[in-house]
Amino acid sequence: QVQLAESGGGSVQAGGSLRLSCAASGAPACMAWFRQAPGKEREGVATHARHLGTTYYADSVKGRFTISRDNAKDTLYLQMNSLKPEDTAMYYCATAAGAPCLVQALALVERQYNSWGQGTQVTVSS
Repeated sequence: QVQLAESGGGSVQAGGSLRLSCAASGAPACMAWFRQAPGKEREGVATHARHLGTTYYADSVKGRFTISRDNAKDTLYLQMNSLKPEDTAMYYCATAAGAPCLVQALALVERQYNSWGQGTQVTVSS
């Protein structure tokens, strides 16, 4: 399995910005960000396909979050702007053995991903 290490979480006021990073040990075809708030199920946030650059976003973050990837460094980023208190969650980086990130119906489905980082906490205060 691919080893993943997230960084960049923290506390910010509503309307602020944060940038998350995820360093991968290999060159996975698909990388994604998921998040899990207390008492809620983990949900997909955004995905990125290495070769085509295809991206998908959850409706709740469209227009505010941008996923990108430095293929030379095998590092995934999530630029989060206009943060809201409801964005508060543990954010996880994930990779898949296959290529779910190329299919919109599969891209943000948790069970499609088999390698997970430890997570980085994002807290947005009002």
